[in-house]
Amino acid sequence: MSLNRRTLFQAGAAAGLGLLSAPRWAVAADKTLTVALPNNPSTLDPIQISNHDAMAITNTVFENLLETSLDGELVPCLARAMPTISDDALRFTFDLRDDVQFHNGAKFSAEDVKYSYEYMLDPKNRSLRRSLFSPIERIEVESPTRVTFLLKHPYRPWLQYMQKFMAVFPKGSREAIGDDGFKSAPVGVGTGPGAFVEWQPDTQIVLQRNANYWRRGTPAWDRVVAKIVPEDSTRLAYLMTGQSQIISAPPPRDFERLKTAPGIKTGSTVALGGMWFMQINSKRAPFDDVNFRKAVSCAIDRKAIARDVLYGLLDATATPAPTATSYYNSKANAQIDYNPERARSFLAQSKYAGRPEFELLVPSIPYLFDAKDSAVVMQSQLAAVGITMKITLMEQPQILTRAQAGTQVASLMPLMAPADPTFIIQICYTANQGMSRSSGYTNPALDALIQESYRYTDSARLDPVLMRIQDLLVEDCPGIWLGFVGVANAWRDEVRGFKPNSGLSMALRDVTLA
Repeated sequence: MSLNRRTLFQAGAAAGLGLLSAPRWAVAADKTLTVALPNNPSTLDPIQISNHDAMAITNTVFENLLETSLDGELVPCLARAMPTISDDALRFTFDLRDDVQFHNGAKFSAEDVKYSYEYMLDPKNRSLRRSLFSPIERIEVESPTRVTFLLKHPYRPWLQYMQKFMAVFPKGSREAIGDDGFKSAPVGVGTGPGAFVEWQPDTQIVLQRNANYWRRGTPAWDRVVAKIVPEDSTRLAYLMTGQSQIISAPPPRDFERLKTAPGIKTGSTVALGGMWFMQINSKRAPFDDVNFRKAVSCAIDRKAIARDVLYGLLDATATPAPTATSYYNSKANAQIDYNPERARSFLAQSKYAGRPEFELLVPSIPYLFDAKDSAVVMQSQLAAVGITMKITLMEQPQILTRAQAGTQVASLMPLMAPADPTFIIQICYTANQGMSRSSGYTNPALDALIQESYRYTDSARLDPVLMRIQDLLVEDCPGIWLGFVGVANAWRDEVRGFKPNSGLSMALRDVTLA
């Protein structure tokens, strides 16, 4: 599909105009919370899920020992408190709640924790996120309410990964309902506030209130209905007419209008783990030349895109670190940030100086935000320094499949991760990870720095290591980093207890309806 800037901007304006004065329908009185998501899940299995939007559902059904608060802090969930950690950072002991039941009525215990993690860690079960937890050597049950994890080596981030990439399910449940049951109908196997009812692919997912939920009085809703609404204009119409109380990923141009719409509330927050970047394959031309990679990086005006296209819903940075963090390396950033003269110089030094071109895969359906307008602006910026970029629209699952197989040249899609600063770097630029083939890049020096970072939890020792990681990555430039996305939502004013957060597209447990 061939795109140009004028066509995209006119289409977006036509979709957005008129919706802000659309008629309002009466809100249902049965305390049904209806949300609109732009993407259809490929699975509801918490150890296989890759779609960030779908985690709004799976994290309502499933829980783990810890969770991330709306403000991005790690807090206890099925554990009664944060773990006790040994001095060598190899032994993590959790005391568990004794008042939790699964949706099938079975009592939650340490045996379920051991079973869940051992199932995920077993190579034959092919868990998508197994590599993230591979430093776990073994799990010991000390009592029904105490479990200990022993690690092979210090590994700071694994606690951050619990909520997004893992869950606790009943002992024996995998054998009872099978992986297909977890994928499409996880009945009875969660502990969360919402119990699974049905999934109509491409249409909706329905949950019902868990009447035996351990947080007494929660949730305040009777049902959650998650509508799958890929089209931006339709998702906006759902919000304005009351067919949905909350929507995910409003288009940035319309998000700005919604801020003053009567009866509508909006909010956004920068996701410290929400990196937006051009995923380039350094083993395929023309990105097999480091000077060409740097030329592309220096040709892109990130701040202009953040300001004029994304209306501030992007923390623009040319390095894999948010600008507001203590470990942001401004000197490294300056080496590959927007500088057209430097872009032309790098291009002249590359082996592709003679009018090079490449194909960029762009999600046809928004994931966190619509990237098509931004891609067109980048296309213009690259053309200004002599680089031709062809835009190809493709559905997100197809892009992910090609990226994971290493068959793409370049793709433009944000990755939403935990707030840990090494997560995306690890999965994209170290060997045998989920996105290793997307970059085709590894470096033993980077591996050593990441391993060193795992030993530290205090910023005094951790920040210098993270800055050295940025220095190394800027030197090799295996990615074209654009910034960190602002997670945005819009909701109707009868919704209470909701706000955007840096961990999930939607956190629904504490939402109430006036």
